[in-house]
Amino acid sequence: MPEAEEVDVDLDESEIRLDLFHSGGAGGQNVNKVQTGVRLTHEPSGIVVTCTDERSQLKNKIKAMSVLRARLYEQQRLAAEQERADFRRSQVGSGDRSEKIRTYNFPENRVTDHRIGLTRHDLDGMLDGNLDPLIDAAATAEEARLLAEAS
Repeated sequence: MPEAEEVDVDLDESEIRLDLFHSGGAGGQNVNKVQTGVRLTHEPSGIVVTCTDERSQLKNKIKAMSVLRARLYEQQRLAAEQERADFRRSQVGSGDRSEKIRTYNFPENRVTDHRIGLTRHDLDGMLDGNLDPLIDAAATAEEARLLAEAS
């Protein structure tokens, strides 16, 4: 896992629950009488980190905080990557035939823009550069879509 520095992830101490427990295993009487095991629970995300590697509670806490930071950093990185991928997928589309943008029908002298539902019987004019009706209709449809999203 990538090791996250303190500046990478903002950790609020009030969001972390600290539980102390007896470690268990080899270590003699120290294991039975001293609570060296540390369990950190990050309340907002539900991530739980347990550390019983060291014989010192402070060292276990520092190690557990480092692991918690790394897991939160990884979670944030994956969320940002997923958001970027979703945005890109919405821009690119799937490439299916059903996602066609325009149809040019030369025998009928017709152009159909499937995104906005516009059909014009002036294919020759559009090929000559008269694109203003198509551009205006696309701009109007985009404005209507943005207004619908805003409300």
